[in-house]
Amino acid sequence: MSTPLSRRRLLGLAGGAALALTPLGCGGGGGSGGSQFSQPKGDVPGQYAKRQRVVVWYPYSGVPADAFNRLVGKFNESQQDVYLEAQFQGTYDEVSQKLAAGLQARQIPELCIFSEVTWHRFHLNQTLEPMTGYFDNGFSPAEYVDSLIAEGTVRNEVWWVPFGRSTPLFYYNRDMFAKAGLPDRGPKTWDELREWAPALQKVSVGGRAPRLHAYPRVDGDWMFQGAVWQWGGNYSKGMEVAIDTGGAVEAGEWQRRLIHQDKLAYMTESPRVDFTNGLVGTLQDSTGVMTTLTKEAKFAFGAAFLPEQKAFGCPTGGGGLAMLAGPPKERKEAAFEFIRFAARPENVAQWSVDTGYLPSTKAAQQTPELQKLFTERPGYKVAVDQLPKTQAQDQVRLLVPNANKAIYGGLQKIYADNQPAQQVFSAVAEELRKNAESVKDAVAKYS
Repeated sequence: MSTPLSRRRLLGLAGGAALALTPLGCGGGGGSGGSQFSQPKGDVPGQYAKRQRVVVWYPYSGVPADAFNRLVGKFNESQQDVYLEAQFQGTYDEVSQKLAAGLQARQIPELCIFSEVTWHRFHLNQTLEPMTGYFDNGFSPAEYVDSLIAEGTVRNEVWWVPFGRSTPLFYYNRDMFAKAGLPDRGPKTWDELREWAPALQKVSVGGRAPRLHAYPRVDGDWMFQGAVWQWGGNYSKGMEVAIDTGGAVEAGEWQRRLIHQDKLAYMTESPRVDFTNGLVGTLQDSTGVMTTLTKEAKFAFGAAFLPEQKAFGCPTGGGGLAMLAGPPKERKEAAFEFIRFAARPENVAQWSVDTGYLPSTKAAQQTPELQKLFTERPGYKVAVDQLPKTQAQDQVRLLVPNANKAIYGGLQKIYADNQPAQQVFSAVAEELRKNAESVKDAVAKYS
């Protein structure tokens, strides 16, 4: 039997919301005693009344939410044994917080869509169901893109499967670039982008010159991970914090200069909205906004690999499906049927077409639907081509409670307050090292 984790650690793992007071089962995740956990309340339509009900909590809104609910509806129509009820719970962090509360109340879904960060909290607390035993000869983990399934695999056990995975991409306003006499491509380096600024600022949009770039007020830490690597640094090496050294500081200083000295960039609530409104000429954002940009932008835009500086650097991100260990066996087996269904090539392809998220299985990339999309809209293929060059994020951002908030809080001080990167990241590093202590033992044991 696994040893119960302390309430203090549980508070940390939940990112401020308490998880269950004890792990759910034995042996690092396999749950027994599932009858002790009830399902979240909901309504089952009459035509599905005799089926096994399964609940999935999801974080999507807008275009991805519509696509996800279509996929769930298609699953329910594809068979006669399982009814999957999709329940929106807010952002990834809000899903995590509500699941923490649900574990306390012993009322949880069978399936949850976690971000690349939040699933680790629940794995370390032994509340996820190991999935390797659910795969069979007809559906193997090897069907997923190797690098993506590897991120959800710990000690040869699958805990989190790719769904809605993404990377940052560099987007640019092709119409604006053409008027400025700039090449129809992304910049090779960030310094090259800065060199293009004078030409871009000669273009008039609504009677004013556009800015070169915009940085997000919240959650910029994911994209800044790439910048840190591009300047030769790290957030951490293993669990050893390194954000206050070398390339991380250099990347922060470069961005500070672009904003406060060059006056070419700024911080905003939504760089994507500013980009589609023509206020900035370039954007760094998720592959998952590709379809949204296509619908919102009133101009032609291009997509490119992230610029290099000293090196190339691009993190993976986005979401994945995990099963909770607490529900009884029959509900978990029913839940896995949706994971199997969602991984069919035609379903992965349609999800990618509808959203812009990466196709997460190898076979999906070869489907007629995606091959047609890649031909008609080459920007969608850029993310697939960039994927082999990407890497999983540094451990501190993934595993340390509230690391993302600490880092993007530091970036806000650089972007808005013109504080030197070394000063800011020294304080961030101190906070990260302190918070890392709360998970050090669990990380050593379970990751």
